[in-house]
Amino acid sequence: MPEPVVVEIAGETLAIAPLKVGELPTFIRAIRPFAQHLTGDVDWLVLFGERGEDLVSALAVAIRKPREWVAARELDEAIRLSEAVFEVNADFFIQRLAPVLARVATRVETVVATAGARFSSASSSTATATPTS
Repeated sequence: MPEPVVVEIAGETLAIAPLKVGELPTFIRAIRPFAQHLTGDVDWLVLFGERGEDLVSALAVAIRKPREWVAARELDEAIRLSEAVFEVNADFFIQRLAPVLARVATRVETVVATAGARFSSASSSTATATPTS
C-alpha cells in the first residue's frame, strides 16, 4: 500500500491516501469528462478553468472532505491537493488496476479471436455461377 501524501492546506495537515473501492464510482464519474488530460504534465490552471466543477467534486471524494471545503480553497491549494491526489492514486492504479485490465483485455482478445474463427468457419463462401463484373 502506498504511503499517504501529506500536504498542509488551510492550516490542516491532510494525509491523502489511495481511493477505496467504494469511492471509485463517484470519483470516476467526476474525472471522466477530463480524464484524457491527466497525463504526465497536467495543466491544472486550464483544467480548473474548463472542468473546475468536476475537479472539485473529484477532489472532495479523494480527500474525504466536503465539496464546500474544497471549493473554498485558494487556487494554489487546490492545485497542490490535485497533485497529491493524482500522485498517490497513480501508483495505486498502475500497480493494482493495470494488471487486472491487462488480464481482462487478454481474455477479451481470446474470446473475440475464438468467436471470429468460429464465425468464419461457420459461414460458407458461395461461388457465383456467372461473373459479377
